[in-house]
Amino acid sequence: MKSKKLRNRKTDHLELCATKEVGFRQKSTLLEEVQLVHQSLPELSLEELDLSVELLGKRLRAPLIIAAMTGGTRRAGKINSDLALIAESRGYGLGLGSQRPMLQEPSKAASFQVRDQAPTALILGNIGVAQARECPSRTLASLVEQIGADALCVHMNPAMELIQPEGDCDFRGCVDTFARLVSDLSVPVVAKETGSGLSPQSVEKLQRAGVEVVDVSGAGGTSWVGVEALRAQTDESRQLGELLWDWGVPTAVSVVNAVNARMTVIATGGIRTGLDAACALALGAGAVGIARPVLQAYARGGRGSAEAYLVQVQHELEAVMLLCGVRTVAELRRAPRVITGKLLEWLSSE
Repeated sequence: MKSKKLRNRKTDHLELCATKEVGFRQKSTLLEEVQLVHQSLPELSLEELDLSVELLGKRLRAPLIIAAMTGGTRRAGKINSDLALIAESRGYGLGLGSQRPMLQEPSKAASFQVRDQAPTALILGNIGVAQARECPSRTLASLVEQIGADALCVHMNPAMELIQPEGDCDFRGCVDTFARLVSDLSVPVVAKETGSGLSPQSVEKLQRAGVEVVDVSGAGGTSWVGVEALRAQTDESRQLGELLWDWGVPTAVSVVNAVNARMTVIATGGIRTGLDAACALALGAGAVGIARPVLQAYARGGRGSAEAYLVQVQHELEAVMLLCGVRTVAELRRAPRVITGKLLEWLSSE
């Protein structure tokens, strides 16, 4: 029964994210408050730009990650396989959806096993911290090994769990779980939020646990509280989901919070364009991740449409870098910029 409920949830998530309005309604990423300064004399050729970055032991040809979406069903396996082919051909990273189905049904591993399609790409495994808390480290090491992942994302989703019909509302012991996994696993542990971002206090707890890499998944992109509100089975859960639809720390603020703590940062949460990506990288992110827009492009036209969308984002990023007069991502982080509006208010108050 549990496996059927999990399978239905995964199917619901894919369908809602591909077809429904599940973005934040009023709160934005605040990346629009990062004003990059135009350079009329960039003294650069577009051809000489170098977008490559080092991340988690792999070199990406561009600082783009196809962020975690799905797994555990036949359809999810097909999506993961196609996205892996894109990641391999373009030199991007790929994040997989939660491997929780593998804990309940080992046969579900096939929907996550994309190493054959992406032999050299950066592959990120994924498990919830609530599930990780209950599992021996050797079990989680096996999840990593079975899919040939380069790192394990351990996701935090308390806001989502509070609304989810099957949610786990016991959030005790999560910091200790991170500390255990950092100590026990042979691959890096990436602390990943799921749409609500990271406060300075959360970043400090992760640091104390030994975590060095975070995926901020900030507010302003997909509202997973909203997704669960649409799935809610009671009026009470639905009302709570509506109330908390826009809950969270905006992506731009989350990036700065983690960068200030000298963490390696993957910026996800509302990254839609190359300009969004450039602003996140300028704030100090090491790479950016995109999920729902890729899924929506895939729903429209399969692998070709998803790849075309990502190539467009890369071209937009290249254009912005040229207009900022920078040749590399490292130079973009040092480029002149002006912080305005609500982002400045957030950063001034923390």
